[in-house]
Amino acid sequence: MDFESIPWLLILPIIIIQLILIVVAIIDLIRVRSTNGPKWLWAVIIILGNMIGPIIYFIVGRRNE
Repeated sequence: MDFESIPWLLILPIIIIQLILIVVAIIDLIRVRSTNGPKWLWAVIIILGNMIGPIIYFIVGRRNE
């Protein structure tokens, strides 16, 4: 694979957004008292779910109290 042919200016913002989403979701997961399901499972979904994992956590995983 030739890494020099990858358009990094197009891919870099997506990678940065993904990392920000993961960090914010993990911080929120640590701070919130209860979630819809076990916290360890949400941590796995957030980390392994790439871009969609944190989004699913914010839509489904957080409990509105």
